[in-house]
Amino acid sequence: MTDAGTHSDAANAAAQGATSRAAGEDPVAEGLDLDVLPGGARAALEAVLMVVDEPVPVLQLASALVLPVERVEALLADLVADYAEQHRGFELREVAGGWRIFSRPDVAPVVERFVRDGQTARLTQAALETLAVVAYRQPVSRARVSAIRGVNVDGVMRTLSSRGLVEEAGHDPDSGAVLYRTTSYFLERMGLTSVDDLPPLAPYLPDADVLEQLAGEER
Repeated sequence: MTDAGTHSDAANAAAQGATSRAAGEDPVAEGLDLDVLPGGARAALEAVLMVVDEPVPVLQLASALVLPVERVEALLADLVADYAEQHRGFELREVAGGWRIFSRPDVAPVVERFVRDGQTARLTQAALETLAVVAYRQPVSRARVSAIRGVNVDGVMRTLSSRGLVEEAGHDPDSGAVLYRTTSYFLERMGLTSVDDLPPLAPYLPDADVLEQLAGEER
């Protein structure tokens, strides 16, 4: 009787596991109890928000944490209120349908001075090439810059952003991708009044569509 019961339980467990895998569930994530972690689910949510490059929708956060959307929304509201009450140097904002941590506007001058004064190393050739593409094709998405250069530019774009040379400039109306442009600091360092004063090199930079067509022909 005991053996039969054990075999039955094992069969049921195997069947449930197969069903979960078929449904696309992650058995490791499903077994993760965030509430037993120091700081609980709130700490886990903060950790995710600290590493994102772009605003993340609630649904995506809920999926990553394996939590109900309603609970994630409540946690986000708590974080917004707590950061404001504690006068932290950063705040949590909902932008373009997603959530991301930003430095507070009133401390922005300090952050900008730190970034600009602390980043004195010369830019690499890759960074200079990427900056040139942004300057001549702005506003432009990272994907388009990558297509023009033929390599992934995510890391380089973060470097340029941290140096205060490029900044976000809204979202592409078709794809929703974040667009980037050069900053006033870029103009200052280049000795320009506006991007209209850049040398007329833009016509010689190939469009992403042309590069994609050439890549297809090579295949």
